[in-house]
Amino acid sequence: MEVKEKMEKIKNNKALKLIGNILYTIVFILVLLVLIVAILQRASNNTLSLKGYRIFSVATGSMVPKYNVSDVLLSKEIDVKDIQVGDDVVYIGKEGSFKNRVVTHQVISKTEQDGKYKFITKGIANTEEDPEIDGDQILGKIQYKFKILSLIGKMISNVYIFYFMIFVPIAIIIVKQIIVVIKSGRNDEEDEEDK
Repeated sequence: MEVKEKMEKIKNNKALKLIGNILYTIVFILVLLVLIVAILQRASNNTLSLKGYRIFSVATGSMVPKYNVSDVLLSKEIDVKDIQVGDDVVYIGKEGSFKNRVVTHQVISKTEQDGKYKFITKGIANTEEDPEIDGDQILGKIQYKFKILSLIGKMISNVYIFYFMIFVPIAIIIVKQIIVVIKSGRNDEEDEEDK
């Protein structure tokens, strides 16, 4: 009986329930944010920005070790004249294998002629530089790497972890609902016996 009473105390502990609910809510919100970002990126073809800010997910290892595949980055639109050599920028490619692709690379050269800026970029891990780009191709300068969203993005990109993150919470919810139904059935039986 003592073990059963201790288990009941743990189950009914308000502080543990509160901590569990807070953790569940945080994980739910983070997963939801990653999904919203992915959907918005695909639906808007990366043209959607909020006050000049955009969120991108890294697709290749061209910027390793600075940015890894599935890292989630925040970029901000800035005047191209303020972009300096060494800045990490996001741009839309217009030539060759870069055509219509969103690329996040580092600026290695900047030139200005008649008020128009041209840039050469390169991935840190790449051996070759990218084709020259115009300033109007640049969507923004990288401002921040979201570490938690990047971690969740990496987990979601792993098929096994993705399914684990979906099925385990669903299984927990189902088990909780079954327990509630069983408990309410027992309470109903006890009420009928008391009558």
